[in-house]
Amino acid sequence: MRIALIGYGKMGKEIEKIALDRGHEIVLKIDITNPDDLTIENLQKADVAIEFTIPSSAIANYKLCFEAGIPVVSGTTGWLEKLPEVHQLCSAKNGTFFYASNFSLGVNIFFALNKKLAELMANRPEYTVEMKEIHHTQKLDAPSGTAITLAEGILANLPEKKSWVNQSTNQPNELGIVSVREGQVPGTHIINYDSEVDYIEITHCAKSRKGFAFGAVMAAEYSFGKKGILSMNDMLNI
Repeated sequence: MRIALIGYGKMGKEIEKIALDRGHEIVLKIDITNPDDLTIENLQKADVAIEFTIPSSAIANYKLCFEAGIPVVSGTTGWLEKLPEVHQLCSAKNGTFFYASNFSLGVNIFFALNKKLAELMANRPEYTVEMKEIHHTQKLDAPSGTAITLAEGILANLPEKKSWVNQSTNQPNELGIVSVREGQVPGTHIINYDSEVDYIEITHCAKSRKGFAFGAVMAAEYSFGKKGILSMNDMLNI
């Protein structure tokens, strides 16, 4: 499979290693040094694009991929308020869009575990819930896209929680997300249910970027030859 890498930072380089090890070919690499090379003509040399950039450029990148007629797999976070617009653009162009806030296979299992735990806690008002996420200092958005996905899973299953806030909170209808940025941490997400007598805590801690990169390459393989809006739940049959 021929892959275009839109974004060739630390994640892009890790994706390249895994893609090459799995027998794929990298036909286009885009970073801050060559943005003018991101054209429809160049994208059409690829079978699929993998996009890890920044929120301000992500949607324009998706549009180019839809115009070029190739699937785009993206893990860029911080733009999700425009997700319906992107889905509409994809459908209008009969395109393929695979988005995940986190491509780690372990994290997506963690998403399912989080939803199940929230479901079990729906009738347990003696427990209060809070989330903490820790990332490296280069991460631009807070809370992380992964934390937002986890929060959505909790809100969907705890009726008393109506929204999340990016701080600790005592409001019963709010879910607090505490964001910490330090060192070179790849990513840690902690969900804690606390009561007067005990607490329950589930944690996912990434050891490196390799798990995210491997999942992104798998998503590209899954997207090849498909149309429409795709997700990790589709790929993993969760």
